[in-house]
Amino acid sequence: MRKLIFGMNLSLDGYIAAPGDDLGWSVPSDELFQWWSDRVGATGLALYGRKLWETMSSHWPTADQQPGATPAEIEFAGRWRDMPKVVFSATTSTVDWNTRLVTGDAVTEITRLKADDGGPMDIGGATLAGAAMRAGLIDEY
Repeated sequence: MRKLIFGMNLSLDGYIAAPGDDLGWSVPSDELFQWWSDRVGATGLALYGRKLWETMSSHWPTADQQPGATPAEIEFAGRWRDMPKVVFSATTSTVDWNTRLVTGDAVTEITRLKADDGGPMDIGGATLAGAAMRAGLIDEY
């Protein structure tokens, strides 16, 4: 059985994004960025909600090819592209970069994925994680 882990940057008062869904406040330090990169490297499968998928997939597929990309960004981009991912969305029609799309019930699919063999799963996106949390599926925060 796989372990499901939820980790997300949030402010001390519980906010994930500033008004207008601005995530700019949460740009990590070099040390925190390395911690997240190591998490991606250790993840057997990443589960994304639509909003987080849109944010990640708009930047990381080509981040290592951008002028001025740091060695840490280059490493993270490669790890992110290679990591198996599942996106849960009723409105997204296509996904790429080692990703599978699930349009049905997220809790049912996450329960099935947890029962499989494999490395740990990370879950990201507040709405998706909230559904998994309410269903008692998250093993570690």
